[in-house]
Amino acid sequence: MAKIGRNDPCPCGSGIKYKRCCLEKQKSTPAVTPMQQLKISLLTEIEKVQKVAECNDETVRELGVFIFCTSREGDAWLLEITDQDAVQLAGKGSALEVPINENPETIEINWSHTFAIRDRQFFLTSYFDKVEVCHNSMPTQRINAAIRRIKKKYSDEQLSQVHVTPEETEKVTG
Repeated sequence: MAKIGRNDPCPCGSGIKYKRCCLEKQKSTPAVTPMQQLKISLLTEIEKVQKVAECNDETVRELGVFIFCTSREGDAWLLEITDQDAVQLAGKGSALEVPINENPETIEINWSHTFAIRDRQFFLTSYFDKVEVCHNSMPTQRINAAIRRIKKKYSDEQLSQVHVTPEETEKVTG
């Protein structure tokens, strides 16, 4: 793509010179870091999934290594496939507060559960009390298909770089 000169007609089609039209708008638009974009995308997708849960609809969506899923009972979960972590986004159609913390380099999600799919059933195990519960209402087959698609899309090396240890975080921020 050719560089637009200040005195060239603006590519927006206004007929005005670029310097008098979109150049200033482009300069005033703050740059969004990839981490900020991921957080924006993550929070936007969480809101969408919570709305689906309010309607007691079933859905499975993917965003990077994350899977968002809802059941017809109004439960919604965010799943992360590399460590099989999970956190609940909605329960019985009501949106829940999502435990997400961020800094300029990382996004931290306080996972409350792990998940597993065994014998075509969806299981969640609480980190708090280690109790495992089978959730028959979850769209297990669609979740499993999403996991396979994600693992096909990313190499093992890429998937291994998803998590940052506390020591690595200190190196970045320290």
